[in-house]
Amino acid sequence: MKRLLSVILAIILLLSAFSAFADNAESMASEEPPEGFGGGMPSGDPPVESPEGFGGSNPPEPPEGFGGGAPPGNPPSGGGGFGGGTPPGAQSADIIYVAATEINGDTTVKTQIGETYTSGTSDENALLVTQASVTLENPTVFKTGDSDGGDSCNFYGLNAAVLIKDGADVVITGGTVESSASGANGVFVYGGNGGKNGAAGDGTTLHISDTVITTTGDGSGGLMTTGGGATYAENLTVTTSGQSSAPIRTDRGGGTVYVDGGIYASNGLGSPVIYSTAEIAVKNAVLVSGLSEGVCIEGMNSVVLENCDLTADNTRCNSNATFLDTIMIYQSMSGDADSGTSSFTMTGGSLTSLSGHMFHVTNTRAVITLSGVELVNKGSDVLLSVCDDGWSGASNVAELIADAQSLSGTILVGDNSALTLTLKNGSAFEGCVSGEIENAKGVQVSAETGTVSVSLDETSTWTLTADTYVTSFSGSASNVIGNGYTLYVNGTALTGTD
Repeated sequence: MKRLLSVILAIILLLSAFSAFADNAESMASEEPPEGFGGGMPSGDPPVESPEGFGGSNPPEPPEGFGGGAPPGNPPSGGGGFGGGTPPGAQSADIIYVAATEINGDTTVKTQIGETYTSGTSDENALLVTQASVTLENPTVFKTGDSDGGDSCNFYGLNAAVLIKDGADVVITGGTVESSASGANGVFVYGGNGGKNGAAGDGTTLHISDTVITTTGDGSGGLMTTGGGATYAENLTVTTSGQSSAPIRTDRGGGTVYVDGGIYASNGLGSPVIYSTAEIAVKNAVLVSGLSEGVCIEGMNSVVLENCDLTADNTRCNSNATFLDTIMIYQSMSGDADSGTSSFTMTGGSLTSLSGHMFHVTNTRAVITLSGVELVNKGSDVLLSVCDDGWSGASNVAELIADAQSLSGTILVGDNSALTLTLKNGSAFEGCVSGEIENAKGVQVSAETGTVSVSLDETSTWTLTADTYVTSFSGSASNVIGNGYTLYVNGTALTGTD
């Protein structure tokens, strides 16, 4: 009940914020992630000392399962699609950066307190930090001036309110960053790898805490990381309302993003709360999407959520998409992300889907791992769909792993698609598998079930809600509760079910 009240209060506060702003945003980063994220350490030089609040000088390693590389894909059209970029364009070397205020390696003042940075000029940063180690305490940043720079804005930080690049090491505490322009990301970290997916960055690193970031224009993410940069965020309030403006946003060249605490909300088309062409881990945060997906992962990239409360109300399809969903995992083949296995892992917390399918996998291979998550599916009965959508060039393959997890609903697997379902450590699934699929536009996508393999350990159960056909089954038939229905394995009815 306390968690429910806190989420309701957070949503009320965020809606108020949306209304108010409508009336008026070669080495990889070398530090280890903040304490509590666990896993392996990013490649790079030995870590430098972290600022207070991020786990000290020797924080633990990143979450297990991070795969590196930026996922391939062609984010939907129209301002960069799902919070990502557009097809290839200018290189960073071709861009002439202009800033109202620039801090570089020659700057003698290493701590700036209460300063104001403002730009009203198109294609100009309000604040540009290059080749410097600097701390900004309680800054006020305001950016206006639309840009049509496209890739230069999405990949390299042109027109961002704050741009950090060229190996800079920046700490921001408190303050506000506001962007009221198109193509104007809030705080942008560019790691210098030229948009080469999977390549090491130049050490550009941001630690940011207790800051309020607000963007209102299209193509204006809140916290943006590309080119192999590294971002460590703590207790931020990030609100975006434009199209293709994910609050936690990445693009070509990838990077690493670690978020601990805070509230992150979007209300624009094609603006999931998290858009990943990178390795992203978020814990102890409230994530709210008022129009788009909650999370979108493109290509060989990952998102790890720990003890987060995520709510999404995806009520409009964007660009090539023909399904409504809360967690979308895909490959667009645009070049923004490498092809390979996508990964979504969630432990604890809650996932609430107010519209469409809870999970949707298309044109990629995806591994979804859930453990101890409260799943609330108010949008439909569909837990997961694996099938064709508006992109092509790869197969639709998903692996769903339930580890001490309760699942319910229908799993849809298209006739040319494949699913491996694993239930272990006391997991329970109440539902069925079907291949009869119709998209949000009313078009039939599939009429028959594809390849489905199911595995139950001795502690887990499956309660059928309809007759179900699978390709293979591993486990004890007695752990399948027929409930008046039949499980067919490779065309033969499974006997010995409870």
